[in-house]
Amino acid sequence: MKKLAALALASIGTMAVAEPDISTLYDQERRILSSLPADAVARYFDLPGVEVDYSRDWLAQQNVKPGGAEWSCLAEALYFEARGESVRGQFAVAEVILNRVDSADFPDTVCGVVNQGTGRKYQCQFTYTCDGHQEVIAEPDAYKRMGKIAALMMTEAPRQLTDGATHYHTKAVNPRWARVFPRTATIGVHHFYRQPTRLSSN
Repeated sequence: MKKLAALALASIGTMAVAEPDISTLYDQERRILSSLPADAVARYFDLPGVEVDYSRDWLAQQNVKPGGAEWSCLAEALYFEARGESVRGQFAVAEVILNRVDSADFPDTVCGVVNQGTGRKYQCQFTYTCDGHQEVIAEPDAYKRMGKIAALMMTEAPRQLTDGATHYHTKAVNPRWARVFPRTATIGVHHFYRQPTRLSSN
């Protein structure tokens, strides 16, 4: 390993580069990891999680304890955005919201992502938050299912349906951004997309 490092340093030429101190690197890594939410850190490791069946029968058997503002925002978004979709489609929409939370391009909380742009009619990220209509949960059974999905996705369920998607739209519309964003999945009536890779201008 040191031999490879020496060869790399020699190839740089006359530039003076010090070999990094391993303890300093560990300290930096610890500081970075400790600043991240625990659930975000866990996703970077191969930890055992729940195996999702994506069926109503499987979902009905799950015993989860929902609660908290972030859970409430996710459950509400799933209810208004995806309650008519299949269970697989509902999990996929949850993936998009949580992928946005993890992205530097969006707010870093579920409630921040869901309510981004709210206050300007039809200028928000999720239409139900800015369409001028009052949000009324008229289907309590559907909301209970969305609450279970929200709780599972915020704890131990894998994100394996949309390949890192941060955007989606129904098949009934054709937004301009969909022409340049890579499509990652189609589930039910929704197409899912990931933001294009940004290339450095340097």
